[in-house]
Amino acid sequence: MVTAPLKKIPVIVVCGPTASGKTAAAIELAKRFDGEVISADSMQIYKELRICTARPTEEEMQGIPHHMMGFLSPDQKYSVAEYVKDAARVIKDVHERGKTPVIAGGTGLYIDSLVNGICFSEDSAESALRKELEERDESGEDLYPQLMSLDPEAAGRIHPNNRKRVLRFLEIVMTTGRSIAENERLSREAPSPYEAVRIGLTCENRQALYDRIDRRVDRMLSEGLVSEVRRVYELYSTRTAAGAIGYKELIPYLNNETDLETALGNIKQGTRRYAKRQLTWFRRDNKISWVYTDDLQQYDGIIKNCINIVENSKTM
Repeated sequence: MVTAPLKKIPVIVVCGPTASGKTAAAIELAKRFDGEVISADSMQIYKELRICTARPTEEEMQGIPHHMMGFLSPDQKYSVAEYVKDAARVIKDVHERGKTPVIAGGTGLYIDSLVNGICFSEDSAESALRKELEERDESGEDLYPQLMSLDPEAAGRIHPNNRKRVLRFLEIVMTTGRSIAENERLSREAPSPYEAVRIGLTCENRQALYDRIDRRVDRMLSEGLVSEVRRVYELYSTRTAAGAIGYKELIPYLNNETDLETALGNIKQGTRRYAKRQLTWFRRDNKISWVYTDDLQQYDGIIKNCINIVENSKTM
């Protein structure tokens, strides 16, 4: 007897660089298609870092349920494999309640691993190699050259300061003897449980995106960014939250090693560099339909374009 293939869960993916308008677009799509938002942001998971990670407020959410946000303390570790497992459970629940899962975020590794069914095994979580790597008293920047020598392509996908990701990639490459790309290829042998329509948001004029990033950092400052980072820095002795742009750049200021203007400049520069890496990551995916958000005065048109992409897809 031939077994009928399992029907895939339809999902909408909204991705792109920081400050491109993903949050607002995801909310509008959730309103239009009776959906709920599942975050794919590796830093918005932390409870105490709302301003630093640009997590939407209750007012900004407009009554749309959001998941996978603000549930973890900054001193707790959280892997890609854990994200895939937890997000998959949320998507299943949203779908079974007759709602549309809208996955929104800028962490490409999270989105690819979830939507494409890629998941690195956690079997080696207590391995001697992992313990050895984690116990090394070195920053991500110190460890980064080793990853660059073993797998330069993977190293180009992450920031040197992201110690957690550098360690994880090093562990995978050193344990398997294969590149990250090869491990991803092998992990795709199992079909994805999702049928996804992918929408990418960015600015056609790169400077427009950078200007928006600068304004966002200024707004974060006025909302209490320094106080938030100071509170987390005093409460937690951890490297985990140090991967958040806006956190690590303010530590020298809190330690009286630099002035606030310099720290803010470093946040803006670091965020622009991060946006560039995000674009590099997402541009590799030819399944993404891109929408340009340069002119927010044409916001209704931007959202209409996103809606049209979903309605014209074979997914929904």
